[in-house]
Amino acid sequence: MVLMMAPRILYLTAMVMLGTQVTSLSAAPPSDENFPPRPKEGRVTTRYCEFFNGSQTSTCDTAKNATCVPNVIQEECQPVEADKSNHCVVLWQFDNVTNQAYPKLKGCFVDTVSCTDRATSCRLHNSKLPLLHCCCEGDMCNQNAVFPGIEAGMSSQTEMPPERVPASAVPSADDDTKAVIAYTLTPLFLLFAILVGCYLLYRKRKGTSFAELANGEASLSRPPSAGAGMENEAVGLVGQVTLCEVRARGRFGAVWRAKLGQRDVAVKVFPLQDKQSWLAEQEIFRLARMDHPDILHYIGVDKKGDNLQAEYWLVTAYHEKGSLCDYLKGHTLTWVEAWRIAACVARGLAHLHEEGGGKPAVAHRDFKSKNVLLKADLSACIADFGLALIFVAGRGCGDAHGQVGTRRYMAPEVLDGAINFTKDAFLRIDMYACALVLWEIASRCSEAAPETPGQYRLPLEEEVGSHPSLEEMQEAVVQRKLRPHIPPHWRNHPGLSVLCDTMEECWDHDAEARLSASCVLERVCAQQPACAVAALTPDTTPLLIHELADQQPC
Repeated sequence: MVLMMAPRILYLTAMVMLGTQVTSLSAAPPSDENFPPRPKEGRVTTRYCEFFNGSQTSTCDTAKNATCVPNVIQEECQPVEADKSNHCVVLWQFDNVTNQAYPKLKGCFVDTVSCTDRATSCRLHNSKLPLLHCCCEGDMCNQNAVFPGIEAGMSSQTEMPPERVPASAVPSADDDTKAVIAYTLTPLFLLFAILVGCYLLYRKRKGTSFAELANGEASLSRPPSAGAGMENEAVGLVGQVTLCEVRARGRFGAVWRAKLGQRDVAVKVFPLQDKQSWLAEQEIFRLARMDHPDILHYIGVDKKGDNLQAEYWLVTAYHEKGSLCDYLKGHTLTWVEAWRIAACVARGLAHLHEEGGGKPAVAHRDFKSKNVLLKADLSACIADFGLALIFVAGRGCGDAHGQVGTRRYMAPEVLDGAINFTKDAFLRIDMYACALVLWEIASRCSEAAPETPGQYRLPLEEEVGSHPSLEEMQEAVVQRKLRPHIPPHWRNHPGLSVLCDTMEECWDHDAEARLSASCVLERVCAQQPACAVAALTPDTTPLLIHELADQQPC
């Protein structure tokens, strides 16, 4: 728009500038005796120019008085700085109908780049119709003008006689108004057209994405493994599920207790902006061999609503006791209960990290007590795979971001931004978080304490508070190398003593020195026969032994 209005702006600006620079106007042509002496070095200096403003009413109207001769008005140019100079300028408007140019402005002008040739007569410098201009050096050099390539010439008079100018060719106020309107509305119309085009393109792409989603839902909703049963079919789940109450709210949505027929289920509802997390979670659940007792049981997915009102549902098994974190806030644990939870956590991570049987290795990347759910028998399962990373042989980590997860559970290398983007590095980050979860379990074990354990606290809560910033965690974990406090009396219990050694090796500052999940599982398994058998009931002892033996030999 600015470029299109440039000729008009030049016209108005020049008119104002020339009007303000007039200090001495005379009706008589200048004589040499009125001019200051010229410079000795021979360079032409401009002191006076012919002045004319076509927008002002002339005192000489040749239409009424044929004998009237327009006066030549002299303008005295204002002094300028040493590094600048004055020029005389003429601005014409060219009429394509009459093929003639009519003067619009004449007067003094300061240092224009078009006057570098120092011409002493006013010759046309540009040929961009309909506005033309020329400039020159020398007193009154703009009285006459030369138009190369244009048939119609200019007379020495500043106003054209009416008999030479057809009435239709004389610029009028209406013409100027129409030009301004045209210059203004044209770019506005173009801008409007561009906006409409962008909107239509956006709608087209949006419609395509929802069409792809609709076409792909059948494949996304297939059960994660063969033989899992018809309950895993997600087609039409929205119509079969009744939401009952919100049980939790997280980073990626709300978790509802719901009814699927007569069965309680959990429904994680993702808003439209978190669709990618919904896709990421179901991708993990649909991997081979993910139907595991220590991994949250997956039922299916579905979508509710369309376009901006769309919600994405992930339906899983429901566990009344909730997360490990919430349970520990109101309960203490016996050693058998603590051992069982620790064993399930270790076994679940070991299964997640291992590859084989068509299943790739998976790093959780947000492992914490909030993402460990407790079943009715206090066995545990791992949940929330929105940030999980799949490692496929021969393929890199893609666009994975290193500094993700919950700040309190971030390993030193994550806080420090010094991650090696390899499978082993991400798995060892999970093991640092696993050590903190094991510490939470041990802190609520009543058999290790001389008295009832105190109030439940999160790892490093005494050092950094309930809601630490990233900078506070960096200072505590990376710079000061703080870790959760292990009271001396914990080591008086044989099983907890091994658990203390295990968590210390898992939260080692050197990532490569940390234990693997399979090694942690082996250590926990080793404590069951020696420390837990006597305390177990006859019904639970064989179950625990066989469950663990099936997954990892002790």
